[in-house]
Amino acid sequence: MECNPWCAELTSFKVMDVLERAGELERMGRSIIHLEIGEPDFPTPEAVRRAAIAAIERGETHYTHSQGILPLREAIAEHYRATYGVVVDPDQIVVTPGTSPAMLLVFSLLLRPGQKVVLTDPSYACYPNFLRFAGASPLFVPVRAEDGFQIDVDAVRRVLGPDVAGVLINSPANPTGAVLEDRVLEGLAGLGVPIFSDEIYQGLVYAGRARSMLEFTDNCFVFNGFSKLYAMTGWRLGYVIAPKRFVERLRTMQQNFFLCTSSIAQWAGLAALTQTAADVAHMRAVYDQRRRFLIQELRALGLGVAVEPTGAFYVFADARHLTGDSLGFAFDLLENAGVGVAPGIDFGPGGEGFLRFSYANSLENIAEGMRRLQGYLAGRM
Repeated sequence: MECNPWCAELTSFKVMDVLERAGELERMGRSIIHLEIGEPDFPTPEAVRRAAIAAIERGETHYTHSQGILPLREAIAEHYRATYGVVVDPDQIVVTPGTSPAMLLVFSLLLRPGQKVVLTDPSYACYPNFLRFAGASPLFVPVRAEDGFQIDVDAVRRVLGPDVAGVLINSPANPTGAVLEDRVLEGLAGLGVPIFSDEIYQGLVYAGRARSMLEFTDNCFVFNGFSKLYAMTGWRLGYVIAPKRFVERLRTMQQNFFLCTSSIAQWAGLAALTQTAADVAHMRAVYDQRRRFLIQELRALGLGVAVEPTGAFYVFADARHLTGDSLGFAFDLLENAGVGVAPGIDFGPGGEGFLRFSYANSLENIAEGMRRLQGYLAGRM
């Protein structure tokens, strides 16, 4: 039996290749500084952990409504009202086992073979594969470091056509840390095509504030979850906010493919939304301290940071004067200096020559990583 041709062509997530090799080196006794992976180093807040334990003790261990428990959907709706001033009906929300499944549901529902979805180059490495899974393909629009990785709405308008099903955005963004400006979101909303808005890093903003696409248009699908802001990566809890006319189909797909999302994770998510404001504020302040330190250190080492990133927990540094092979560079840095970074090519052709540094690690480890990087670069001269 042969593999499905699509699966045979599926590209690896290169940062995971780096992480897995780092794990091999650690098992051999090597010390590795992890600046490659986008996973909070904080423990899940205590209130969330206690809510999960309480749910188990109450016997909340059975199937739930396929869209998610109503108290959680109501809390998500209230979060969007309080944070962004938008009205969301809880019945517009489908709670999923992570944000990626939400994307797979939506793209499988809406996209057809031969259609295209506009993406920035660079952008999150897995987006193109999500689209290809649904039979569509990415249509890349370059963004530039010197422009703060802001999307050129006119460039998007020029590539629109009858085969373009929508635009997929991510703000705050992975890998760049860019927060899209209001003028960009307003311009995209005016294009007349659906906007798929990945808002998983919302809440991790260090200057100004991020805006939800729902503030600008109802013609959008908003993806979000609990992994990043609440340090809940292993809980696998996400959701999509969709126009009402699509929810019944999404619910049916959820019933067939996932039944429902973990009941325990859902009760934990309710606590995250309602009981962790102080925890989130603390984590955000620490991330900001790390962000400012890392930008300063990278610039001192000669890596380019043209415009300071103000969201998520990444710095996408320009190393084109050092290498045209970011993947080879990342593995060489890992093997010879014990520092894991994400190669820019993972995020699209426009990322080649860049390196993504995650500051979801302690300030002490980041400082040690910079010391090792300095020694590595000195040895290459």
